[in-house]
Amino acid sequence: MITRRIFIKQLLTLIALATGGAALTDRYLAPEQAAPDSEPAFAPVPPDQTPAASDQPLLSFFLLSDLHISVADTTIGDKLHLALKDVSKFESPVDTIVIGGDVTDFGRDLEYKQLRKILDTYKLPPIYANMGNHDYYDVWLTDRGAFSTETVPNGKTDAMCRDRFMKFFGYKEKPYTDVWLKDVHLILLSQELYVQEKPDVGEGAWYSDEQLAWFEDKMKAHADGKPAFIFIHQPLPSPGTDGGTHRLIRAKRFREILQPYRNAFVFSGHTHRNFLSEDHYNKENTFHWFTNASVGKTRPGPDGGAGVQGMYVQIYPHQVVVKGREFTDRSWIEGSEWTIPVKA
Repeated sequence: MITRRIFIKQLLTLIALATGGAALTDRYLAPEQAAPDSEPAFAPVPPDQTPAASDQPLLSFFLLSDLHISVADTTIGDKLHLALKDVSKFESPVDTIVIGGDVTDFGRDLEYKQLRKILDTYKLPPIYANMGNHDYYDVWLTDRGAFSTETVPNGKTDAMCRDRFMKFFGYKEKPYTDVWLKDVHLILLSQELYVQEKPDVGEGAWYSDEQLAWFEDKMKAHADGKPAFIFIHQPLPSPGTDGGTHRLIRAKRFREILQPYRNAFVFSGHTHRNFLSEDHYNKENTFHWFTNASVGKTRPGPDGGAGVQGMYVQIYPHQVVVKGREFTDRSWIEGSEWTIPVKA
């Protein structure tokens, strides 16, 4: 005899099969009639588990180029104070500061002491730097501090200037270095010598075979497409050429090293160009090339004001954001923001 309970179950099953209402069957019969070993053909990821681009950067840093710290011009130090006041109280994370060459005006002990005094005023993240041409300028000065081309190198050497720079920033053997921070790779190349050791370099950046081989080796970590961030001081010449004075001299080799890597970002300084009046993102290369302004000596803009400017860089898993910053009023510079997708 069919009981009332069995009758209702059979009736519901017939209704479900007739209407395709599997959910209805599951609601009333599971788990009693559910097949224990069956698996759904399609298992969608719940909305809250769908992978999404992170809204938090992996690493954020400020690039401060061409400080030109000088004992002869106290206004230069005042400009660095403006920048560091902003950086030290910044509303977003600042994981490190990179100083992009021409740290000092003449590479003298007095200038490094002045820089130390300024830096010690603030609570700052780790600082890294590379050398610019001005960091070798002590060779132009006499013992009394007068500029003299007739008596160069005035009893000084390029090695003395390198040693001061390296001692200040804690570099052990070479003026170039690299560092991994939060799985982000920063590579800082440095001008290795100046006119005392190699008179024909002028104001150009000379990289030795040893430094370029070191650079090539460091870049191998990016064969998988992981972004690399490379810092130089002097800008590059036109593609396909080597540079002379005021340029990266061995530019063809530099570009050759970077050619295999799809997510290389290069940052230079030296030109002091103002974000308000000049282009700062060069797209003529296989890599992304940004030119920074200057903290100490930014060129006048359209309104005649020189400004105190730098770059803020945010690195995300899926993109890199670069912004121009005006430190005098702690503002973003209109038209100076770039978002670059990271190539898969």
